Amino acid sequence: MPAKIAPSILASDFANLQKEVEMLNESQADYIHVDIMDGVFVPNISFGIPVTEAIAKHAKKPLDVHLMIVDPDRYLEAFRNAGAEIISVHYEACTHLHRTLQGIKQLGAQAGVAINPHTSVDLLEDVIQDIDLVCVMSVNPGFGGQKFIENTYQKVERLKKLIVSKGAKTQIEIDGGVNLQNAPKLIEAGADVLVAGSFVFSSKNPILTIEGLKNL
Repeated sequence: MPAKIAPSILASDFANLQKEVEMLNESQADYIHVDIMDGVFVPNISFGIPVTEAIAKHAKKPLDVHLMIVDPDRYLEAFRNAGAEIISVHYEACTHLHRTLQGIKQLGAQAGVAINPHTSVDLLEDVIQDIDLVCVMSVNPGFGGQKFIENTYQKVERLKKLIVSKGAKTQIEIDGGVNLQNAPKLIEAGADVLVAGSFVFSSKNPILTIEGLKNL
């Protein structure tokens, strides 16, 4: 089964956001990945609820919202109301992760957990059955266009083993530095969803680039 593709709107042309979303609607993308950054949890500020609402207004693909923010519980309902169908919070930002996951599900969204490059997949063992999607950061969060971290392959393999051993249905998403060179190895290791930002939006033909990732 081919991996799902989630182009990251963070790398798009913000001055033509509607056109970029409409382009993704016409593509083989499965999700639209929306990176929310608060300038505290990560050293960058992207956009928030009004822009997410604007994207949702034109999107025909589910919004995969990645909250790179402190205290995400405060904003779960707001992002769900803004159109998020998947909400991923960072393991490192949640004191009561199980409660947060339950809160996301009660809102009717899929619950995701993102983990930074230094965070071990073993820390998810006790909640893996409550997680719909684990977003494995293959770069340090906060900026687009970074170099892919090679340790990610082994990390994905370990995570896949954990998911299988627990009989969970959790999907594995890779976020950061994904391209046509590393994507096949990531899929082989167990990845289900590939986030691609600058690789898609900086290409001459984003629709063809997405198709290339989809057909691996």
